[in-house]
Amino acid sequence: MNDIIGSSGSTSSPTPESSTNAPRPEGPLTSDVLVVGAGPTGLLLAGDLAAAGLSVTVAERRPHGISNMTRAFGVHARTLEMLDARGLADELVKRGRVMEQMNMFGRLTLDLTRLRTRFPYVLIAPQYEVEQLLERRARSEGVHFHYGTELLNLRQDGQGVTAELRGGDGEPVSVRARYLVGTDGVRSRVREELGLPFPGVAVIRSMVLADVRLTEEPEDILTVNGSGDSFALVAPFGDGYYRVMGWSRKRQVPDTAPVDLDELRTIAREAFGTDYGMHDARWISRFHSDERQAPAYRVGRVFLAGDAAHVHSPAGGQGMNTGLQDAANLSWKLAAALRGRTTDAEALLDSYQAERHPVGAMVLRSSGALVRLAMAHNPLQRAARSAITRFLEVVRPVADKAIGMISGLGIAYGAERGSHPLTGRRVPDLELAEGRLYEVLRRGEFVLVTPRDGRVAAPEGAICAHWKSERGSTLLVRPDGYVAWASDRPDAPGLHAALTGWTGRA
Repeated sequence: MNDIIGSSGSTSSPTPESSTNAPRPEGPLTSDVLVVGAGPTGLLLAGDLAAAGLSVTVAERRPHGISNMTRAFGVHARTLEMLDARGLADELVKRGRVMEQMNMFGRLTLDLTRLRTRFPYVLIAPQYEVEQLLERRARSEGVHFHYGTELLNLRQDGQGVTAELRGGDGEPVSVRARYLVGTDGVRSRVREELGLPFPGVAVIRSMVLADVRLTEEPEDILTVNGSGDSFALVAPFGDGYYRVMGWSRKRQVPDTAPVDLDELRTIAREAFGTDYGMHDARWISRFHSDERQAPAYRVGRVFLAGDAAHVHSPAGGQGMNTGLQDAANLSWKLAAALRGRTTDAEALLDSYQAERHPVGAMVLRSSGALVRLAMAHNPLQRAARSAITRFLEVVRPVADKAIGMISGLGIAYGAERGSHPLTGRRVPDLELAEGRLYEVLRRGEFVLVTPRDGRVAAPEGAICAHWKSERGSTLLVRPDGYVAWASDRPDAPGLHAALTGWTGRA
């Protein structure tokens, strides 16, 4: 563990504190940012920060690296766009399988090809595939990893955070960083150290999860169905194994109760009419699914993201995706604060809570509604489910909005009164004279999109790009692909104010 002290990544730009006469923090500075937890959320965040020239250390409790014993397997369109902005999406798509329709409740089909995106589908790819790509990127950017390392406690002051860590040798060591981000999952030690509650309820109990081989291959890439008393899901890993998840109202037992493949076979036959000849389980467990959310995602210099901040039912496959989008929202704001590229670092960092906490609450509501509809068993509940299904089949705009929220493409952030209607909305992959927008975003900077005949010089902290078409509007696109400011006509004062406010440069 002693090698943590003084081990920094790439040389960081001066921070606001180091560029003034403010007192230096006590103790050795290990990193600009300490990330606790090396799941997909922590890996994307760490890679982004290191790519911005900051020093980053990641501490992970697991003794080794990436495990294939993970629950997530679906990557939604908005997450793929964010991976595209990091040059990783195309490789992941090659590894996974494309699902262009989502079938719900046995009769409702949502057509994902209607999505206006380069990725109009759900990519079936296990979480460990996502983690492998993100860890490789993070290591290439200079992130330092310490596996088998747990957080004991933390304390913070006006200049930074001191964390007490313990590694495999059992010896504690103090680590100092400007900021700390807890991405350490539902049992987050970081959240506990902050004294934050994690209110909520268990929405599903006694779920059975297994990775198995099948004698019969399902017709659909993702197979989901339910009866009144059970439901099940089957998804391929791509290596000959399938992830099977099942729940039965008839067997509600504690997570510690014994579980075997016969129990899952019974659930599958109730839900599908067949167990697909499942055999050779390499992993099987029982768990429960909670709906919980921390009231605050930021406490001083400490942040929460991913399952450490919110956890919900697996319905809709939004867990990993929501965490990755947390990371994409936070990373550029932390980088801007540390590099002095904002006129108000505190307000910018507070905007992480303001933007992402409502999204977490929305996902809790939507995934909870889906799972409760799937578990409907009395006549009144089933009638309500049938009515909702028929409504979505007939009223296409409502179905499209539902797809947009599940895919993440429909999520937008609040804007000040009087702002352009596009402000806070996600930007699709625009065709620019310089190439695709998401290729330009790979540089991790704001992108100023102007008319082709515009004479706007890009300020420090922003890239100037031009419409490939004859459009006359101007967009200031944030590093995470959302509109920071927009105008339909030339507006030099507005652009000046936007550039100054968002990038610290005009």
